[in-house]
Amino acid sequence: MAKGFEVALRTAAAQTERYIAGELDNLPGEIGKGMVYATQGGKALRAFLVLETAKLHGITSALPVAAAIECMHAYSLVHDDLPCMDDDALRRGQPTVHVKWDEAIAVLVGDALQSLAFECVLRPDIAADARIVLAQTLARAAGVRGMVGGQAADIAAETARAPLSLGQVMALQAGKTGALISWSAMAGARMAQADTAPLKQYGDSLGLAFQIWDDVLDIEGDAEQVGKAVGKDAAAGKATFVSHLGLDGAKRRAADLVKTACDALSVYGDDAETLKEAARFVISRTH
Repeated sequence: MAKGFEVALRTAAAQTERYIAGELDNLPGEIGKGMVYATQGGKALRAFLVLETAKLHGITSALPVAAAIECMHAYSLVHDDLPCMDDDALRRGQPTVHVKWDEAIAVLVGDALQSLAFECVLRPDIAADARIVLAQTLARAAGVRGMVGGQAADIAAETARAPLSLGQVMALQAGKTGALISWSAMAGARMAQADTAPLKQYGDSLGLAFQIWDDVLDIEGDAEQVGKAVGKDAAAGKATFVSHLGLDGAKRRAADLVKTACDALSVYGDDAETLKEAARFVISRTH
């Protein structure tokens, strides 16, 4: 991992975890404990993208927005792990929220994290119009046109008569995984009310490469390193990028997407080098 990116990623994780924990300090009951638990120990790639793209545009008040996307992402993971969804017992190397507590607590933790995300995204010291756009686009990225829609398509695919085509897998993952990554990548430009086109190209390519590499890790990864169960997609006969492209083909497609992502940043010159390092990290990670 490149030094600049490694430092920036660790910083993003530490800052957002502290911010969220501070928001939940002294909150009574198990829900607050579960919310803190669910937002600790992640890579914080989405928070990094928010903070780095904000820095690219001279915005210094982006931490609440970075915390917002980590809350939204954590909510999606808590619900995704439930028995009625993917039924996973392990997340980030730790018991999932419904295993550590119970299903009712997990549902409420996820609900509360989603609400907190919208509280946070409306707090930065930027133009009111920019805050409104951030909230509107986050709702769209997280909703039926984005993450929730992608998850619904993923569930429907499990009982479909035929495996999804490659195009259908791409559309599904653009919602389920890519929507929040793209939103994170465009956040800085939106806060500055600047052109989002280069960062949209970057975010879309990065999000797809990220999911392709997740499919690679489901085949090649070690559960202890990945932090969750592996091999589930292949065992279930699920259509993935690897099942359509083969392992080597999936790796090549991911590498091509990373090049596209990096090329999209050319308008920012050397200021975008850390974002380029992030793209290269996506297809070198082991978890």
